[in-house]
Amino acid sequence: MIRQLHSLLGVLSAVLIVVLAISGAILSLDPALERLGATAPAAGQVSVATLAGRVAAHYPEAEQIRRTPSGSVIVYYSRDGEVGIDRIDPLTGQGTVPYSPSAFSRWLKNLHRSFLLDTPGRAAAGILAVIMLVLAFSGAVLLVKRVGGWRQVTGPLRGTPVQRWHAQVGRIVMCGLLLSALTGIYMSAVTFEFLSDGGQVDPDFPANVATGAAAPVTALPALQAVDLNDFRELVYPYPDDPAAVYSLSTAQGDGYVDQVSGALLSYQTHGGMRRAYELVYQLHTGEGLWWLGVLLGICALSVPLMSVTGILTWWQRRRSMPRIAGNSGAQAADAIILVGSENNSTWGFANALHEALTQLGLRVHTGPMSQVAREYRQARHLFILTATYGDGDAPSSAQQFLARLSSLKVNPATGFAVLGFGDRQFPQFCKFAHDADAALAAQGWRRSMPLDTIDRQSAQSFTRWGNAVGQLIGHELDLVHTPKRPRTQAFELMERVDYGEAVNAPTSILRFTSVPRDSIAGRLMRAVGGKGLPKFEVGDLAGILPPGSPIPRFYSLASKSADGFLEICVRKLPEGLCSEYLHGLKPGDRIDAFIQLHPDFRPTSSKAAVILIGSGTGIGPLAGFIRNNTAKHPMYLYWGGRDPASDFLYEPELGAYLADGRLTGLHAAFSRVKDGAYVQDKVLGDATQLRQLIESGGQVLVCGSRGMAKSISQALDEILAPLKLDVQTLRAQGRYREDVF
Repeated sequence: MIRQLHSLLGVLSAVLIVVLAISGAILSLDPALERLGATAPAAGQVSVATLAGRVAAHYPEAEQIRRTPSGSVIVYYSRDGEVGIDRIDPLTGQGTVPYSPSAFSRWLKNLHRSFLLDTPGRAAAGILAVIMLVLAFSGAVLLVKRVGGWRQVTGPLRGTPVQRWHAQVGRIVMCGLLLSALTGIYMSAVTFEFLSDGGQVDPDFPANVATGAAAPVTALPALQAVDLNDFRELVYPYPDDPAAVYSLSTAQGDGYVDQVSGALLSYQTHGGMRRAYELVYQLHTGEGLWWLGVLLGICALSVPLMSVTGILTWWQRRRSMPRIAGNSGAQAADAIILVGSENNSTWGFANALHEALTQLGLRVHTGPMSQVAREYRQARHLFILTATYGDGDAPSSAQQFLARLSSLKVNPATGFAVLGFGDRQFPQFCKFAHDADAALAAQGWRRSMPLDTIDRQSAQSFTRWGNAVGQLIGHELDLVHTPKRPRTQAFELMERVDYGEAVNAPTSILRFTSVPRDSIAGRLMRAVGGKGLPKFEVGDLAGILPPGSPIPRFYSLASKSADGFLEICVRKLPEGLCSEYLHGLKPGDRIDAFIQLHPDFRPTSSKAAVILIGSGTGIGPLAGFIRNNTAKHPMYLYWGGRDPASDFLYEPELGAYLADGRLTGLHAAFSRVKDGAYVQDKVLGDATQLRQLIESGGQVLVCGSRGMAKSISQALDEILAPLKLDVQTLRAQGRYREDVF
């Protein structure tokens, strides 16, 4: 709900909020520029009486003196029948420059306050301030949820580059935007008299004044007692009017000054509402706090960037969500389909089920598992279609499902069925589907079908499951869905380096170059000698489609596009369709592949030490990280293989990286030699150093088999115990990242 509100308000109000922000950022410079041009005497150096005397020497017909919140002293005067306004030097009373705000400045203030539309525009500005407050607050809540709590709010961020930019800028300017929004709301409320500014209470005009000749302004005790830094305004009495008085305004209150005796008459101290308004005005405009104005202006300049990245994030999310035709409301639906998906592949199967049930005349509602409602009044069937992410975790669209399940009201008439999607080669095959099935049963929901699973998006298995659903609802149900083949690009093998034959673990490092498409752009690329590689970073994934299979196999990339080639490290697996295909390639052969971004697996941009841990082909992206460590930040590699004589992957490159400083330390373990060891043994053996590195802010990246990753996690928990840290805490802080297979 918070995300939807944040996105909707941001998209709808983006243009107007950007106008407010840019105009506010420009206006924020005025107090600083005015402060630079103003003379600021020290406290106690100049009194109002002294100032008025100096002004009288240069402006004998002065009518009013005013000091702005930023420190400029302004005199209003008449001379030869002409009215003038000058900025003066308070130390001399002499005019420095005529005081006349530019037409552009007045126009910009009008734009900022009312969009040049007077009352309707002021109302719109107030509403936008409320929207800005909601956006800033909801953004803060979403950021805290995303990073795992307030303690991690300054930690590394995950997500796509656009998402990271949005969150990174947001957490820097969050406080400034909240302050601008809150003060803007307050000032709008004062404008429309929902709140008082405290200025309605004026001192009573004095009924009795002293008689006689007016005293020199420098001799008036009330003015002598007011320091210039507390002064706001002095209005002179009408000439030749013995009953007239000076009108004096200070930071503490307002009153009248007898022009004969110099006594302070009818003084009224500012109330709490007036003081509150002046403080809010300072905080919003920066007048009197020029440094704060500059900071708020910088925060305001972030709004256009935040708007663009926010809209792009919203658009990417919308594009990634499949459109479900005829999606009924959740409370009116006969059947509910909840989907857990990481890369949206499960949505295709859910859409096929949705269409098939709709054709039977059922009202069907389909949505993400994380958006499970509090109840489903009319539903008779609840279908859960979910994938599993990583080591048995919930996929992105189901991360809140188990937490929200306890608030879902059980409907005895509703039966549930869970269908899991996964790959049987992974130990945690469909684990989250099992977790969801068990949680529903524990909550008291009635299981109408036993849990079933789909291996590698098998269309045949999905059809078989559909037949069982048809028997459940009493209608023949023909479910057909073939996963859409991703758009691929041709890559040509440049070179290969083979390892591991002697230990029955054939492993190859394969380097590919792209083959430009046969189009005008492709021919132009070839003509200028371009590589034509898509954009990717080390740690992203290459999805490779072996001949005859619509299902891609993913390999972690050991290079980035700037390297000029696409590099993967592949071990040949028994009955591995894709690995056997890749190992059979010769230089010049071509493959079909596509890039899938994986921004959650790469080092954060900091100077803290990076600890790389892997085994087998998991060294691929780790070697890529080292290759691109041109800044030579501390980087340590712990890696496990079988035999250094046969499968020491990247050995020549690692030696070169040690020599030039890109790699700080190399710790390799081999299991098929005398006194063999595993990588977790090396990690435990360096417990003291690793503990110190992590305590100093170091981050850990692990790549390789699930068994190895589990052993490393246990070893690090043991190492970090004296620090009262564990892997789970590091993971929440964004300092422990895995790419396991």
